[in-house]
Amino acid sequence: MYTHLLSPVDAGSTTLPNRVFMAPLTRSRAGQPGDVPTAMNAEYYAQRAGAGLIISEATQISRQGQGYAWTPGIHSDEQEAGWRLVTDAVHAKGGRMAAQLWHVGRISHPLIQPDGADPVAPSAIVAEGAKCFVVQPDGTPANIPTAMPRALEASEIPGIVGDYVQAAKRADRAGFDMVEIHAANGYLLQQFLATNSNARTDQYGGSLENRARIILEVVDAVVAELGAGRVGVRLSPHFAAHGIADEDAEDSALYLAREFSKRGIAYLHIAEPDWAGGPKLTDDFRGALRKQFQGLLVFCGGYSAATADALIRDGGGDAVAFGRPYIANPDLVERFRLGAELNEPDPSTFYGGGERGYTDYPTLD
Repeated sequence: MYTHLLSPVDAGSTTLPNRVFMAPLTRSRAGQPGDVPTAMNAEYYAQRAGAGLIISEATQISRQGQGYAWTPGIHSDEQEAGWRLVTDAVHAKGGRMAAQLWHVGRISHPLIQPDGADPVAPSAIVAEGAKCFVVQPDGTPANIPTAMPRALEASEIPGIVGDYVQAAKRADRAGFDMVEIHAANGYLLQQFLATNSNARTDQYGGSLENRARIILEVVDAVVAELGAGRVGVRLSPHFAAHGIADEDAEDSALYLAREFSKRGIAYLHIAEPDWAGGPKLTDDFRGALRKQFQGLLVFCGGYSAATADALIRDGGGDAVAFGRPYIANPDLVERFRLGAELNEPDPSTFYGGGERGYTDYPTLD
């Protein structure tokens, strides 16, 4: 059953046993203090090692890159050691794992920034309607509106690129097979790309090529560190949350797909927009992406095993990432293989907490 979805495939320099990716899923369960992955996180990921590739939850590359309390980082020695616990557990079960490298940009607040600083962004434009998750001065957690960011100086951008490189180095030392650069979902790199969140007039603003510049600088720097075969990128054309409205969404994605293909990166991961209120991707756009990107093309967004298998069978994509099904079904690949019923996830346990709703979902056996 689902022979296309369950067939092996090469992603750059890594051979994957199937085309079922575990999508990056924020679960807000990093150990405190320090936002350090723990043995509980290692158990959670190891339970899901049957995936062709596990993409870690979004992982901030610096304190400045954080917008949500209790999410893990990959910028301290303690965090690096915590991630080594996770990758060792996944590898012991025969799995493969990519670290998703994340800078939230303006989706943050002084309450969660180092020394109470303002969040940073390409331009001083607030993310209308967006919220971040903080611990308030009285110790209570809260979802609050994001703060007005300050515009990054051009002289600061090489430091941001350097933070991605340092995070990639730590991911390598922590045992990750690959890294995924998070340039989607309204966070910093997409804030540079989108026409309504980037009002710059320097080399990082204005034209499509200028707005995409920082993404390619990050990709080039990380590729130089790890090799192109160990690097993927996530994009979300037509994403419609976090105050993002990009007039050039498809042109931007196609331009970047072409540039990524020139660089030979392992995969391009497209987060489809309809779950966030955006339009469905058209067949024409999917076909254009396929022409522009020669590597592994991955789609994520409300697929079933049947629709994912059909996408791959028809040549529209090479793999499919599953999010909420993986929360509730650690043995998702085996359930697909057997045509077994899926557990339903409990949304009340998605963010924060302990083992309940995290490591206690039943497997078939």
